[in-house]
Amino acid sequence: MLTQEQKEQFERDGYLVLENFTPLQQTQELRHQASQLVDGFDPKSVSIFSTKNQAKTSDDYFNESANNISFFFEENAFDEDGKLRQPKSVSINKMGHAMHDTDPVFRKWSRSAQAAELLQDLGYKRPLPVQSMYIFKQPNIGGEVVPHQDSTFLYTDPLSVVGFWIALEDSTKENGCLWSLPGSHKAGVRRKMTVKDGKTSFNPPTAEQFDLDSFTPLEMEAGSMVILHGNNIHYSKENTSPKSRHAYSVHYVEGTDEYTWPEGNWLHRQPDFPFQPLTRATAVA
Repeated sequence: MLTQEQKEQFERDGYLVLENFTPLQQTQELRHQASQLVDGFDPKSVSIFSTKNQAKTSDDYFNESANNISFFFEENAFDEDGKLRQPKSVSINKMGHAMHDTDPVFRKWSRSAQAAELLQDLGYKRPLPVQSMYIFKQPNIGGEVVPHQDSTFLYTDPLSVVGFWIALEDSTKENGCLWSLPGSHKAGVRRKMTVKDGKTSFNPPTAEQFDLDSFTPLEMEAGSMVILHGNNIHYSKENTSPKSRHAYSVHYVEGTDEYTWPEGNWLHRQPDFPFQPLTRATAVA
């Protein structure tokens, strides 16, 4: 599937945009399914998602989302009295983190033969989908995601995380597209999040500051996808436009015996719900 030129570009930049990766009909199916899931969500437990200070906002609801589909509101979704400023459908930041295994529509995309072939082209022998997220980037209140590496939050030993991020709506600078720092993956992981006894910590404690002028905008039409190396530094700005920027992402790791899943990861499955490898033989038609 990937040409030699595309493989070299990914190795050089730490990301690769694949235009028109998914037919628009399937992107619409994913968006419709997300809408159905939100409609059925009863917000008894509120969790606010933030990449600025996960130690402050992390709770049991977040940690348990490794085993189900949980919903996380935007930081600006609530007023001073703790009430939603607008309907829940336009107040949720994201949902995750086991959609790729628990929902048939998202499982079909995450475990497709196309995904299996891509991962094989990238050198994966036994890829494991470990995390999935539907990101709404709501109009007017869609939160900023500060510069970070996915390998800060998810990691194997040795490192092997890769992310597939598909635009389900046109992603532009106006509505908060991704921005990537080319070549940044070559410097290794700069920060690590660890969870121990239910408490989250970062090493180093303070996030590194970056020259945002060095980043490249990844504007994409709906259906296009970017592959992100786990060490690539990327971010997105707040969405202050009247248009949402829906996206779906899945993170995969290598699952051969040479790779381990450290206890310090926040994401741990229940014993009866282990990670399931993706191969061409197990791909969903």
